[in-house]
Amino acid sequence: MHKAGVLGCGLVGSIMAKTLAALPDFEVTVTDISEPALAAMQNISGLSTRKTDLSDPAQVQAFASEFDIILGALPSRFGLAALEAVIRARKPYCDISFMPEDATSMDALAKEFGVTAIVDCGVSPGLSNMMVAYAAAQLDDAQKAVIYVGGLPREKTWPYQYKAPFAPSDVIEEYTRPARLVENGKIVERPALSEPELIEFPRAGTLEAFNTDGLRSLLDTVKIPDMREKTLRYPGHIELMRVLRETGLFSKDAIDVGGAVVRPLDVTSKLLFPMWKLGPEDREFTVLRVAVEGLKDGVQTRYAYDLYDEYDEATGNSSMARTTAFPNIIAAQLVAAGKLNKPGVFPPELIATEDGMFDHFIAELAKSGVDIKRSEPRP
Repeated sequence: MHKAGVLGCGLVGSIMAKTLAALPDFEVTVTDISEPALAAMQNISGLSTRKTDLSDPAQVQAFASEFDIILGALPSRFGLAALEAVIRARKPYCDISFMPEDATSMDALAKEFGVTAIVDCGVSPGLSNMMVAYAAAQLDDAQKAVIYVGGLPREKTWPYQYKAPFAPSDVIEEYTRPARLVENGKIVERPALSEPELIEFPRAGTLEAFNTDGLRSLLDTVKIPDMREKTLRYPGHIELMRVLRETGLFSKDAIDVGGAVVRPLDVTSKLLFPMWKLGPEDREFTVLRVAVEGLKDGVQTRYAYDLYDEYDEATGNSSMARTTAFPNIIAAQLVAAGKLNKPGVFPPELIATEDGMFDHFIAELAKSGVDIKRSEPRP
């Protein structure tokens, strides 16, 4: 029996906890500071709850020390501190936090403490990293890779036509954090929300794509001279976010308003987040498309992967939450079984290139109802 601890009881963390608790070889405790979130997890077989202030690394470390493996589903602002705390507790860690810092900065510490930590193991980053790395490894000369990803409400609601399937604060990061891309073999920066384009998807319709900083570890681990990630929204959303950003409403710099000192971002968040909150009645979907091109045996070749997933009516789980949670759950099972046990901090693409691992993830996702259409050249 594996004792697993889950950090965070939001949309993603709750799915991690419930899914693992349903397995016969896992005993799970989920922790959060939100009493309502924990209350919603009561009376589930194999699952316990505990209240913890996860913004306090000391409390994270104390919690982690009690378990065989830890899974992370925290907002990005807590990501790096939680990673360090779990490593110092000497426990393996599988995490989906979209932390702004470089998680591999903890690699030496993880090796020192003998800890395996898999980071960014969601849908994108996560599955997208695996797809890029796996496809590039099949080519003799990988030349170009592009990732398109988005989670959107099925019903378009004025004015934003958007609901956040994860922490809204992390969504705003996508609109403000400069996007790092690879062009002509060099890492370059482009503003977030830049280079918009319209793309047609078979079941989602026409969506607009814009540059975001989602390549992350791929910038260092996979050598492809042209590589970028773009986030998907309904047409018109980019312009709205540009207006808010250029007005200064996403700024973290405090200003004086009638004698009160406030950060514009805090005011914007207070007003915006209730409108973006994904309610239990909201149906949404996830789109992921990854394409990698290059030469194989002297022939121009393209590998492509498409994921389309919808809200799960049977479980009430949002699509983005489950497609983010499931890859991390699969990784945690592999770590707990001793199949991934090398000390260090590993982004998902380093897993995908190990023999049979990519196919294992795809097969396990299919068992959970997340199907990926693979377009791969065959001999």
